[in-house]
Amino acid sequence: MSTLDWTELDARAVDAARVLAVDAVEKVGNGHPGTAVSLAPVAYLLYQKVMQLDPSDPTWLGRDRFVLSIGHSSLTQYTQLVLGGCGLEIADLERFRTWGSLTPGHPEFGRTPGVECTTGPLGAGVSNAVGFAMAARKERALFDPGAMPGESIFDYHVYCICGDGDIQEGVASEASSLAATQELGNLILIWDDNRISIEGDTVIAMTEDVAARYAAYGWHVQAVDFTNGGSDYVEKVAELYEAIEAAKTVTDRPSFIRVSTVIGWPLPNLSGSEKIHGSKIGASEIAALKVRLGLDPEQHFAVADEILAYTRANLAARHRAYRPGWDAKFAAWVAANPSQKALLDRILAGGLPPELEAALPQFPPGMMSTRAASGAVLSAISDVIPELWGGSADLAGSNNTTMKGKPSFLPASRVNREWTPDPNGRVIHFGIREHAMGGILNAINSGLTRAYGGTFLVFSDYMRTPPRLAALSKIPSIFIWSHDSVGVGEDGPTHQPVEQIASLRLIPGLDVIRPCDANEVAEAWRIILSITDHPTALILSRQDVLTFDRGTGGDGPSVVHPASGLAKGAYILIEASAAPQVVLVATGSEVALAAAARTKLENVGIPTRVISAPCLEWYAAQPAAYKQELFPQGAVRVSIEAGVSYGWTEIVGDQRSARIGIDHFGASAAPDQLFCEYGFTVDNVVTQAMGLLAR
Repeated sequence: MSTLDWTELDARAVDAARVLAVDAVEKVGNGHPGTAVSLAPVAYLLYQKVMQLDPSDPTWLGRDRFVLSIGHSSLTQYTQLVLGGCGLEIADLERFRTWGSLTPGHPEFGRTPGVECTTGPLGAGVSNAVGFAMAARKERALFDPGAMPGESIFDYHVYCICGDGDIQEGVASEASSLAATQELGNLILIWDDNRISIEGDTVIAMTEDVAARYAAYGWHVQAVDFTNGGSDYVEKVAELYEAIEAAKTVTDRPSFIRVSTVIGWPLPNLSGSEKIHGSKIGASEIAALKVRLGLDPEQHFAVADEILAYTRANLAARHRAYRPGWDAKFAAWVAANPSQKALLDRILAGGLPPELEAALPQFPPGMMSTRAASGAVLSAISDVIPELWGGSADLAGSNNTTMKGKPSFLPASRVNREWTPDPNGRVIHFGIREHAMGGILNAINSGLTRAYGGTFLVFSDYMRTPPRLAALSKIPSIFIWSHDSVGVGEDGPTHQPVEQIASLRLIPGLDVIRPCDANEVAEAWRIILSITDHPTALILSRQDVLTFDRGTGGDGPSVVHPASGLAKGAYILIEASAAPQVVLVATGSEVALAAAARTKLENVGIPTRVISAPCLEWYAAQPAAYKQELFPQGAVRVSIEAGVSYGWTEIVGDQRSARIGIDHFGASAAPDQLFCEYGFTVDNVVTQAMGLLAR
């Protein structure tokens, strides 16, 4: 175990990070300075003495991952990126929390170099960190299967700093429990135990022994106490360094290090106060801090040239010392693994294999739930998309998220009668942890593999934050939500989603896809896998639905058009026998209802067009001429979707139109009876259409 090399320049650099943080908050007039001040030595230790990083290349494959789960303390990370020369300058700190800056109020993936994930919603970073740790194991097994753990170019450590708020959030508990089950020895979680939140001392809301909780999960647990203050904090930094080095030797379980601090130390008068958690400190206290640190109180954003030169040279030198060995291992890997190198090149280029098209199944006419179709597609394409893996929140058999015949992503010790563990397993068992599942997916999908996760649509409420953060971060996570309507039946209103689809459509940058049949499901997966810059939601039915007997194209009546029309978000599924007087537009299981109603309307001489609209986001992106073509001016329009009717007025208009939906909760009864009671019948659709024509 190496010993810590700590000089006077290191101590001065820590002080520089402290004053940069308070100056940044003071200038903009808002922010969270307290934690950034007291955690400066911890963050500095990680960046300058522990983590492997390339300051000139934030996406270098061999880097360690750093997650700041306490995202409100973004300056904790920004100041280290400045000191390390990792793409930020002092001028960026002067623009903290202002329009267009690289230093937003909370870390944002894709905006700031060196930020691995978007954090701020507390606990999210912990789940991201677990996802990064899982991804490292998967990537080694996929790309470098012959390497021993810890010996591969694809191995890395994940360091996450969390706070009291993270620890209180349920998602952190969900993710931490799973991390222990997965035996993620490359994950080190550092808890800033400062016992302060917005409402003051956390004793009013949190009294458990957190370290004991993590020990009970199965983590390796250590503690370092920084609360004594004074000059001996350097000794505590050395103690923390030893704890981190010890944690790195523990390879069969994740590590938890409790770091007890005083928020804001060494502020002379406000250390330990909730007042400095989320507001500027004030000029007089900042001046007093600078005097205490031996700095000029009249200078702002001032870092001595020798300090900046030292910290940047130090990080660059550490990388130069490490990089030749990594490069040699990479060259040896390339020579020994040509097929894996080709796979890596394809993934880095964002491409798909040409074999995918032939692997996608074509489904014959009949009856099949779209959840079953999705499972069939996943099994069919599994061998041609080896980077694809996923699972569900303990609902594999219900969501159909299991690739047939593929092992589970589990350590060898986690075995039961149903599942075979494998380091390169394709099936992830998230347990009943929907929120953590979403955060884990986001971390995985920001890397070298693609992952999906499933649960019931109604439980998307439990995991609302991850798809939003994926959309904000432009991460191509794949969310599968089945059991999509009152078709759930007897389980009743607690399990019957009505408002969820409309709610998910409100998330900017999330594509919500509700296929009408098995062939639309196959086409949806083809498109989803081609998307690399935003997330998608696949909404699937529990009950069997009609798999249409599709034609080969054309515009004649009764021709069911190919599912390739799904790419436009809405397309003519069945054309009217003449210029349409009625246009029926539906999604998912209700498209078959629209088709049956069309038949009845055509039989009484009313030309009727059926539009399948699986993705309103894709439809919204179409040109106006296409939309006018689908919905001709003279036709009446009826939308049909087994959920709230909110949003459909934008599609069908508010004149000469009707919306058949469910603007109330469901009930516990047989699915067919529920659809009948709520107006999802051929007769009601026909009555609505004819009533509009009569008016």
